[in-house]
Amino acid sequence: MPTEVALLESRALRVEQMGRVDILDKVKSLVMLPDGIHVRTEDVARYFEVSTASVRRLTDRHQEELSENGLRVLRGPELRSFHGDMKSLWKEEGVESYPQAATQLRLYTRRTVLDVAMLLRDSDIARCVRTYLLDAEGSLRAQYDTLDARVTRIESCLPDVGSALQELGPVLCRMSERLDSLDRKVEVTQQLVGAMSVRLSDLSQDVVRMDARFDARMEAFAHQLKDLRRRGGRR
Repeated sequence: MPTEVALLESRALRVEQMGRVDILDKVKSLVMLPDGIHVRTEDVARYFEVSTASVRRLTDRHQEELSENGLRVLRGPELRSFHGDMKSLWKEEGVESYPQAATQLRLYTRRTVLDVAMLLRDSDIARCVRTYLLDAEGSLRAQYDTLDARVTRIESCLPDVGSALQELGPVLCRMSERLDSLDRKVEVTQQLVGAMSVRLSDLSQDVVRMDARFDARMEAFAHQLKDLRRRGGRR
């Protein structure tokens, strides 16, 4: 696990930690500007409880790295536009005045502030942030080691699984043959059922025809019976 000194000295190690901006608020609440994205140099100094000059000196020494992690320097029209936006946001929050930089303004994002925490030596808050980062790194490594051990145990069981599968192979083969035989029997049965269905359909049609013929004959017989009765009455 990397040490605090290694984190202070190694830019590569700091890059690995850049996604852990949540650590900042776990150590101390970081008050952002009304846009919710940036803080100024004095805000960074207030967070780390150091002088503004200390933050400026550190920023000057590591400006390239900090710029890669969100540091911006506003001047001219861009600065005036930003001030206008901030005044509008502060007014919405009921703040009467907004301090404006004269010629330039350095803006830090949470990512930039985290980078400062890994560079700033003379700050108890920065040390706490680094401790949180290293503890989290250690926890992740412990979880990885546990997972690695579990995977190793699973791998050690694989030969037994292979043997069991080999023994199961013939059984599965026999079951497959029986199922094939059953499929053939089912197919024959389905053919018989189909033939019976056709035969029953034919019988049903025959019954319908016979029923119609029977009804016709009964009707003719009824007419004949009526005629006989009429003739008998005349006599």
